[in-house]
Amino acid sequence: MTFQDWVQDSKNKIYAYGPRRGVRSAAFDFWGGFARRFCHTFSLDTEGTPIYEREWDVLVLLDTCRVDALKSVRDEYGFLPDTIPSFTSLGSTSWEWMHDNFTEEYRDEISRTAYVTANPHTRRFGDEFSIPPNAFELLDEVWKYEWDDEFSGNPPRPVTDRAIDVMRERDPDWLIVHYMQPHAPYPALDEYAPESARLLKGDDGAVWDLLQSGDLTVTDAWQAYLDNLRWVLDDVELLRSNVDADTFVVSSDHGEAFGEWGLYGHYRHVPLSVLKTVPWVELSATDSGEYEPYVEPQEVHVTDDEVEQRLSALGYR
Repeated sequence: MTFQDWVQDSKNKIYAYGPRRGVRSAAFDFWGGFARRFCHTFSLDTEGTPIYEREWDVLVLLDTCRVDALKSVRDEYGFLPDTIPSFTSLGSTSWEWMHDNFTEEYRDEISRTAYVTANPHTRRFGDEFSIPPNAFELLDEVWKYEWDDEFSGNPPRPVTDRAIDVMRERDPDWLIVHYMQPHAPYPALDEYAPESARLLKGDDGAVWDLLQSGDLTVTDAWQAYLDNLRWVLDDVELLRSNVDADTFVVSSDHGEAFGEWGLYGHYRHVPLSVLKTVPWVELSATDSGEYEPYVEPQEVHVTDDEVEQRLSALGYR
């Protein structure tokens, strides 16, 4: 976001939320933008480990999943260990994670990787990212053909279906399964914060606007975030019992800030621990053959405007 964009966005917020709440939210946006530029200018965002330097056969990414979030629900899922290991991601956003992991250095590994994803940032391959889409053994962009307009996002199940099919049919050397949950939008917010029901539509990052303006409490947002995490973990459990993998890793591309250092959401190049430190849970997986996927890939043309609308619905500006 440029300074001019911030000014225009601030005007929109003041108009929508009123002077006090609008100015407060705009001030948080300004601080987040400053933190991003400061950290990038002084190269404070260089730590992290490339995924291809770790051992895995199937890498499951739970977008924005924090280590403490996974710890808080681990007792509800028998496949999660008592201790949640972690590692430092290369990115504090999906854009940065993709840009820094998929590089020419790992061209051979990428050519043997199937990437099944609900994250629209893959549209940047071959443009902002040097690696083109056809560099992968398979790039299955589920977000293109299984987008849910009512939810304003991609539910987990179509991603699970495609990942199971791809593993059974292609058996790639590496499989990345990129879910969007626990990333916003948060369907549970109509229960936790009825006055914020419009968040169900993923209204241009409204969850962060309402946190910044004080209209939504961190406690309510955190509980809704954990419900999203439970939603996707139910599917991870299904996936794990329907693919074969010696090393099945549950991790994330980056974390999420809920007010730490005055930041809400996630910002590129910001090396905050809650953004860069992510889970790295190593399991194994065995295909029981009991589940039959129902989602088939489709050739769907998504316009640039539609992509921007979907990114906006997920809170990207």
